Amino acid sequence: MPTIIEVAATAGVSTATVSRVLNHPERVSAPTRQRVLDVVKALGYAPNVAARTLRTLRAAKILLTVPDISNPFFASVIRGAAEAARDAGYAIVVGDTRHDPHVEDQYAGMLSRREVDGLIFLGHRLPDSLAPLLTRQAAAAPIVNGCEYSPDIGVPSVHIDNAAASDDAIAHLIGLGHRDIGIITGPSISPISRDRLTGALRAAERHGLRDRLQVRTGDYSARSAFEQTRELIACNITAIFCFSDEMAMGAVSAIGQAGLSCPGDVSIVGFDDLPLARFFQPALTTIAQPKSLIGRQTVDLLVEILRNGQTAVGQVTLPHDLIIRDSTGPVRA
Repeated sequence: MPTIIEVAATAGVSTATVSRVLNHPERVSAPTRQRVLDVVKALGYAPNVAARTLRTLRAAKILLTVPDISNPFFASVIRGAAEAARDAGYAIVVGDTRHDPHVEDQYAGMLSRREVDGLIFLGHRLPDSLAPLLTRQAAAAPIVNGCEYSPDIGVPSVHIDNAAASDDAIAHLIGLGHRDIGIITGPSISPISRDRLTGALRAAERHGLRDRLQVRTGDYSARSAFEQTRELIACNITAIFCFSDEMAMGAVSAIGQAGLSCPGDVSIVGFDDLPLARFFQPALTTIAQPKSLIGRQTVDLLVEILRNGQTAVGQVTLPHDLIIRDSTGPVRA
């Protein structure tokens, strides 16, 4: 393999210039930068990442942990994060924690051992082993939270206003004439589930319908919503708001199995606007989150911390949209 010395000699520059071109190209004039890059390409030179990590204490990697990698919602978030990381000169390492605190701590060890430069976690829990890092160093810890916002964690976060989004969903159903509405939440331990329930209750309270809501707890899976929907049907509800699209799909299935139609008998609203939501039958009315942008913004915040030792932004709240499709309609007289 060619070395950086060979690249420098062929391009007629110093090894320091080659290093600057590869790591800080903005510091090198355009003609010199292009000459070095042409030589790098011609010789097939690849930097020794392991050696650079030892020399600079920079791994050029960001760890991104997700609570459930099988959940299609996270795919778009990961893609956005990977694109932003690549633009900033980092690679993304993805860890699936499966909602397991022990696994979360295992991945957190990668940051403690400097195998990665920073951590983005998309769950609601900061690994216990990293708590001292938030208070030990003067600069901001290289940790950012995405999707699930909890002010108690004390790290920068990127999310939507989940309470406002749920308020919009319930207001939409009430506007269609629905009064007996079911809600299938996520686990109560989840901050986003609590926020979404807060918004839903707020909307119902505003219209004097708080006592007519039927609230059930799910786990964001289609199976949990399928089971809870069968109970809600027995309560004569005319609409259900599910805290995820996957649960909304399970709810639609339960409605059909009961011999009812959606939205003729029961309207359904989901959350997340998964790629499949628009092609599902019926196409789902849902709350759209800017999933890819959440991923990009978490990386931008983390890179700012890595480069400056701090970030001027504590929390980023991104906009959401209520996407109205075929799964909601007026209440049947």
